[in-house]
Amino acid sequence: MDERQRAVALECFEGAGDGRLSFPQVLGRLAEAGFEGYVVDFRRGESGYFLPSGAEARFAGHRPDVAAAFDATALKAAILEAQTGAEGYSYAGFCAKAGAAGCALYLVSLPGRRVVYVGRSGETHTEHFPPG
Repeated sequence: MDERQRAVALECFEGAGDGRLSFPQVLGRLAEAGFEGYVVDFRRGESGYFLPSGAEARFAGHRPDVAAAFDATALKAAILEAQTGAEGYSYAGFCAKAGAAGCALYLVSLPGRRVVYVGRSGETHTEHFPPG
């Protein structure tokens, strides 16, 4: 991973966190820089951005409490707030709600055009990117 790619990963990490970049903007910048995807691990409190070679950039991130039970309905509600930019939405708030819904981590796949949310017991919920 070169310095430019690491800088793009950091820009996307920080921009999503402080609301400067939307999810589609993050995806576009990562794809343009050659990234394959990223994972946000709430239990470890870190995010990792991956190139197809396996090289990665990791950053310390949100570490919300993660409920033992996976509540797909509550998770979908948090995702919908993010997708629609609901009033009062913040990434920190999304992380707290996802954790409360039992999401331990989520994986964003650019080639797969999806996000897979994973619970502590291996339950999953998949959101596909919109067409386009």
